[in-house]
Amino acid sequence: MQPFTLVRGTAAPMLAANVDTDVIMPKQFLKGIDRNGLDRGVFFDLRFLPDGSPNPEFVLNRAPWQQAGFLVVGPNFGCGSSREHAVWGLKQLGIRALIGTSFAGIFFDNCQRNGVLLIQLREAELQEIGQLVGQEASAEIAVDLEAQLIHLWNGQTIAFEIDPLRKEALLLGLDAIGSTLQRTEQIRAFEAGHLHANPWLA
Repeated sequence: MQPFTLVRGTAAPMLAANVDTDVIMPKQFLKGIDRNGLDRGVFFDLRFLPDGSPNPEFVLNRAPWQQAGFLVVGPNFGCGSSREHAVWGLKQLGIRALIGTSFAGIFFDNCQRNGVLLIQLREAELQEIGQLVGQEASAEIAVDLEAQLIHLWNGQTIAFEIDPLRKEALLLGLDAIGSTLQRTEQIRAFEAGHLHANPWLA
């Protein structure tokens, strides 16, 4: 996975509550046997009109948010079914981090496993960021994972908390298997000790 250290980009406001995984990735995009082309499915019913043309009212179809690397989202984002395709599609679309107050549990874990940073803030902080990035002139932010800071256009910084293990995995670009392999020597030492104490296992 791509490491997440200091990332700059445009942040798009999508502050509606309870955006579920069927909205993020509609079911018709779950038929493939691989992950190719899932970026087209992201927010499909919001991004496109019935005739297939881009919806000019949707934020990700408008400048400067067309190339957004961050989404500022409403509470309980990612609720609904457990489809990991929603996270794969967001990542293919170029989304590196989601900033909100709360996220659905399985969606939260899927993001971690796929290298998408989730930042949880207080409601007042989120609303402040949402108002800033909702204006063209102040839509760009920077997220410094090492320092755990969000840098806003007006020079303000907002600190955030993150589990140390999740932080380490994101900084190093490691998935669950990669994180486990970081502890290969400890695993081998445990195996040797366990077999020595229980030789009948061999």
